[in-house]
Amino acid sequence: MIESPILTGNHIRLEPLSHTYIDGLVAASAVDPSLYQWSAVPLGRDAVVRYIETALAWREAGTAVPFATVRIADGAVLGSTRFFDIESWAWPQGHARHGRTHPDVCEIGYTWLTRDAIRTVANTEAKLLMLTHAFEVWQVLRVCLHTDARNPRSQAAIERIGGKFEGVLRAHRMAADFTPRDSYRYSIVAAEWPAAKQKLELMLNRS
Repeated sequence: MIESPILTGNHIRLEPLSHTYIDGLVAASAVDPSLYQWSAVPLGRDAVVRYIETALAWREAGTAVPFATVRIADGAVLGSTRFFDIESWAWPQGHARHGRTHPDVCEIGYTWLTRDAIRTVANTEAKLLMLTHAFEVWQVLRVCLHTDARNPRSQAAIERIGGKFEGVLRAHRMAADFTPRDSYRYSIVAAEWPAAKQKLELMLNRS
């Protein structure tokens, strides 16, 4: 199992997801369910419990690190996000990356926020915290981000933080409306991280 750090910014804190966040996530997702047309967001207590238990099973398997997104000012639970599709490659003996205990690549996703946190610094700071951890602590080679091909707002948001469009993956995942989803695939590679980090920091400063 990969370590589950607490990632702290100026506005939000990403805390390891656990059952203690059930009530907070139930309240966060209930504010305006219409926001989540393209996102698999749990609605209601039973769905939130299943959501957390699935995330924790992935964490035990070493393929995900899930978080609750918490506002520092008042401790309110704003939503959730996670690292997932975490991979460690089979580097040969003698290679500089052989024997590493950290991942080589990962994806950031399962990100959603309650209504009053959307279009605030919460998502920008969360991405800065997670990408910094991925590239500077884990020293990954690539971070992927996928979004529904029907979700231009999410596509624009990924492009704003430096994600490079790679193409469309057809029938890639089950969509929030339980249809086969075409996904827009984006990535940031290690060489692009300094520029992406600068962009994210500028966006936060302007906010």
